[in-house]
Amino acid sequence: MSRHVVATVEKLVTPALEELQLEVVEVEYKKEGSNYFLRVFIDKTDEGRVDLDDCARASGCISALLDEHDPVPGAEYILEVSSPGAERPLKKENDYQKSIGKNVFVSTYEPIDGTKAFEGVLKEVSVDYLTVDVQGKEIEIPRSKVAKARLAIVF
Repeated sequence: MSRHVVATVEKLVTPALEELQLEVVEVEYKKEGSNYFLRVFIDKTDEGRVDLDDCARASGCISALLDEHDPVPGAEYILEVSSPGAERPLKKENDYQKSIGKNVFVSTYEPIDGTKAFEGVLKEVSVDYLTVDVQGKEIEIPRSKVAKARLAIVF
């Protein structure tokens, strides 16, 4: 059920948010305690940062679409719209392309050279591999083995 809700909501809200120069980064639908939460994480389509006004505009737009199309019939849920944060997940091809030259954290389903976690600069993205410079050593990570990828903050 939750995968269906996520896919339906993402398909429903993406075109409307694009008109606001915003993109859908991720949609979550999950139960926490006795409440269901529908979370929509957004970012700007350009290089700017999402601010409170962007979240408010997106929330109003999303709420109206959800009221009109009712993708979760009969269910009560809490809608949350926010930025994905500084360590945003990399989900779509465009996310990877925009992150070349930035610090990333990648975890894999199985070890590569004895480890399942890599943090470094994303150097290259191809159909089959991510190339990450980890402390001066370039590691090729097969995309089929990537469990999660996100931007990483360097302290």
